[in-house]
Amino acid sequence: METKIERDSVILNIALPKGRLLPHIVPLLKSVGINCDEVTESSRRLVLMDERSNTRLFLMRPADVLTYVEQGACDVGIVGKDLILEERRDVCELVDLGFGFCRFVLAAPKEVAEKGLPGRGSIRVATKFPHIAGEYFQRKGIRAEIIKLHGSVELAPLAGLAEMIVDITSTGQTLAENNLVVLDEIATATARLVANRVSFRLKSERINSLVSKIQGTLARVQGTPTEAGEGDQNANLVGAGIS
Repeated sequence: METKIERDSVILNIALPKGRLLPHIVPLLKSVGINCDEVTESSRRLVLMDERSNTRLFLMRPADVLTYVEQGACDVGIVGKDLILEERRDVCELVDLGFGFCRFVLAAPKEVAEKGLPGRGSIRVATKFPHIAGEYFQRKGIRAEIIKLHGSVELAPLAGLAEMIVDITSTGQTLAENNLVVLDEIATATARLVANRVSFRLKSERINSLVSKIQGTLARVQGTPTEAGEGDQNANLVGAGIS
């Protein structure tokens, strides 16, 4: 069995997403004893070592976090559940962190939304999340042509590329500014702590210690922490706080 000295001598590699989650992540990691003074959105350093906690931090695009964790380059990471469900990577979900809330919605221009979902025929739907969108329409029994985009999905109905969109939103402001209204809410989303499956076994002491400390912080802030079971397919997703 690992002693405390042996456990603390093991470097823990953590993948962190740049973007809107980062301001929430930094105080969380500080609260569990990890030095994040140099972790900023504008930092040119992508790898930061905290010698005191023996933790190495990797800064990257949110979409890359799951790849680094699944492949074992990082032991744990913080990522949106929207990406977990869409990309279906083989990682362990450990904790629902509660921040970065957003919703998956089906939206369309007002004149299209007034007609509701079609009972027959097929519709064109633009989205960054083709798997999630496809499963939604399959459950509804609606034929849909899913068009994958990488940029501003709200543009698709305005340009005539698609009748509807599936996207994530937190306030609905961007949808409203583009004259789009919500037809249905598909799921909600928050940030999650995930782990590489092999690391979760080989570095169990370090990772479980991190999980316990994070849950302690969440309990103080939120009242009670939420554990995210592996393979959890309910509507609590992880998102990047998009407006």
